[in-house]
Amino acid sequence: MIRITNKTLYQALMAAVVLAGCGVSQSKPDSDKTAAAAPAGVKAFALEKDIFSASLKMPGELIAFQQVDLYAKVNSFVQKLYVDVGSTVTAGQVLATLEAPELNAQLAGAESRLHSQEAVYLASKANYDRLYKTSQTPGTVSQNDLDLALAKQKSDYAQQEAARAAYREVADTRNYLQIRAPFSGVISARNVSAGAYVGPSGRGSEYPLFTLQEQKKLRLVLAVPEAYTSYLKNKSEVSFTVKSLAGQEFKASINRLSGALDSRLRSQRVEMDVANNDKKLLPGMVAEVNIPLNTADSVFIVPVTAVVNSTEKIFVIRVNNQKAEWVDVRKGREADGKVEIFGNLTTGDMLMEKANDEVRNGSAVTVNK
Repeated sequence: MIRITNKTLYQALMAAVVLAGCGVSQSKPDSDKTAAAAPAGVKAFALEKDIFSASLKMPGELIAFQQVDLYAKVNSFVQKLYVDVGSTVTAGQVLATLEAPELNAQLAGAESRLHSQEAVYLASKANYDRLYKTSQTPGTVSQNDLDLALAKQKSDYAQQEAARAAYREVADTRNYLQIRAPFSGVISARNVSAGAYVGPSGRGSEYPLFTLQEQKKLRLVLAVPEAYTSYLKNKSEVSFTVKSLAGQEFKASINRLSGALDSRLRSQRVEMDVANNDKKLLPGMVAEVNIPLNTADSVFIVPVTAVVNSTEKIFVIRVNNQKAEWVDVRKGREADGKVEIFGNLTTGDMLMEKANDEVRNGSAVTVNK
């Protein structure tokens, strides 16, 4: 029988540790890992100038070419209405008649005063004519009496004209009892009924009798931001669509530019006239307007990915002698993945196609062929 003592076990364990230590060796350093990493290859393109064709899409509003709220000028009652909401009217057409009995009494009084002054004037004129005819015989009528008669005639004539003006004023006021359309259009609102009390002040004056809109011709109104105002010109054609008429595109031309920027929005008001003879388009519709932003000058155009918008600045990366070079630029218009740039660049410069601020200024780069 083999007897294993503690001393024998200790000696065996020590021998195993020594044998394991003899098998450990240090490997040689990998020459590939210690060597400097080669610069990564990047895609680049040659910078060229071209004509930039882009468009600006923004919302606009269709409004009536003309719109007016019609009120009563005199305190009166609505006698009869001839139109309602949706009625098509022509210029000068009677829309409603009002009733004010006191105006008839005022007109009768003014007419009576006018006839009275006419009679007084005719009497003074006849008196002057007789005196003048008599004065042709020397010594019959003094010059003073003749002058007084002439002055009386002129005074009575002035009184007659004042009475005539007062009569005309009341007659003109009575004409306001007929509400007429100032232009051709469509009644879009009616706020009264027959018998309602209306007038220029007090109860009955809060709302207009009618709202009249011209709808065969509309205005397309939009506010263009300051950055794009230089591309707008009169008579430039634009296109637009509305949600309620999907698939249909409409045309319009720029007719009016405000020539100033709104103090709150920093935008310019632009108006376009839209023919709407079939009345498909309605005032109040929101349109999506497509405005062309074309120029005749060629500019540097690059992919959007070539421009870096960092917290420090906006720049592109130019590859010069296998070195990355940051070049500050200013962005212009942007559309369809392309953008205008302006900076210290020349035609033929090699720019990185996909630039980012991880490629530091002055670092080594290679261009993939």
